[in-house]
Amino acid sequence: MIRFPKKKKDITTETVVNTIWVSAFMAMIFSLPPLGLFLGIYYSTGELVIGAVIGFGVHFVTLAFSGRISKALTKIMS
Repeated sequence: MIRFPKKKKDITTETVVNTIWVSAFMAMIFSLPPLGLFLGIYYSTGELVIGAVIGFGVHFVTLAFSGRISKALTKIMS
């Protein structure tokens, strides 16, 4: 029989609020700059494909550094 460890139930309110703020800031960091680049390139040049490629590229580059961004935001928020 498999026995799973008991869940941790004593999470403080401060930890939950900090997690929510860090998650919200990370979502904005990962989505707003690529979206701005995509829309800026699309509206200035009219090239949908070039804007999409550059937007996706920036999005995935920021995702590559998500661990470092998360650690930095957690340090700032706490």
